[in-house]
Amino acid sequence: MKITRAEVEHVARLARLALQDGELDRLTGQMDAILGYVEQLNELNTEGIIPTAHAVPMENAFREDEVKPPIGIEKALRNAPAAAEGAFKVPKVIE
Repeated sequence: MKITRAEVEHVARLARLALQDGELDRLTGQMDAILGYVEQLNELNTEGIIPTAHAVPMENAFREDEVKPPIGIEKALRNAPAAAEGAFKVPKVIE
């Protein structure tokens, strides 16, 4: 597939991009190279290959949802910038 400069101009206009002549020429070449590569991929025999969403196997990174005892007020406030009366102390935001 050969992409033309007019097609790149059309896409740029749809995207509301104001491209200079040099940019249009460069993008035309780059988009043509990309489409050429996609054409090469289309020539591959993918029959029998299971479609995947990721190139590498993905595993759920979430930990099990287990009930655990609370960490306690003292431990929760240990690294707080300011604490008072067992609570986080924050600047007043409402007058």
